[in-house]
Amino acid sequence: MTDITLKGKIAIVTGGASPIGLGKAMAIAMVKAGARVSIIDINEEWLETTGDYIRDIAGKENVVTQFCDISDFHSARTAVANTIDIFGGLDILVNNAGIMGTNVEKKYSRTNFWDVSIDRWNNVMAVNANGVFNMVKASIGYMLQQRWGRIIGVTTSIDSMYKQGMCPYGPSKASHEALVALMASELENTGVTANVLIPGGTSDTNMIPLDIEIQRKDLIQPDIMGPPSVWLASEESKSINGHRFIAYNWDDTLPLEQRIEKASAPAAWPQLGNQAINPWT
Repeated sequence: MTDITLKGKIAIVTGGASPIGLGKAMAIAMVKAGARVSIIDINEEWLETTGDYIRDIAGKENVVTQFCDISDFHSARTAVANTIDIFGGLDILVNNAGIMGTNVEKKYSRTNFWDVSIDRWNNVMAVNANGVFNMVKASIGYMLQQRWGRIIGVTTSIDSMYKQGMCPYGPSKASHEALVALMASELENTGVTANVLIPGGTSDTNMIPLDIEIQRKDLIQPDIMGPPSVWLASEESKSINGHRFIAYNWDDTLPLEQRIEKASAPAAWPQLGNQAINPWT
């Protein structure tokens, strides 16, 4: 396979500072491919340590870190504006930041939806749903103006969206994925694409406590997100819009068409649209 380059491209990765995280893995893969990356996060300690780690890989001039609360539109807009000001543009937005609202416990306890507090619901939706829209809203004008952009949304496995005990995390990720599908439709022929990328199962990230009663070696490792995220962020993916990709199924040894067929499907639930009576079409 020919190495994919992101040379000259500028990316924002939200929630990219987690020491063990999908965002960090994608940021590393993108800088290695030649991109300049703005890592934004709400954890300032993680921003410092992860920022220094990735700067050692890519050089200080290619990595910037910013504190940002994506649930606040002003904060999101400021982070985007700072990225454009520092690097001179914006080409790639990776909406990776997400919270569960509470850490996964040692034994997977299940909370019925009726026991979820209003505060927990609102906090999770503020980041996982509203935060995604805030980042897109702050970025899309620039991408449309230059007629080039890549939006990558990190959601979750379909079954996790409605699995018992997954409220409010599951519904918040369903909202994110539905937004990606809607954006993809409205972005046709603009030069900007929107796609989903998920690991394909429970991943070894900071969401999972170190002392949990499972074997961490059996979890999906974050590095698996690197190759498909670089491809989705590149010029080579220009014809791909409105798809969901499973990183676990991404096989760099296959020809591109077979790789896409093995790892992707339409984002959200397009078949369900056929069930609706639509008087406007």
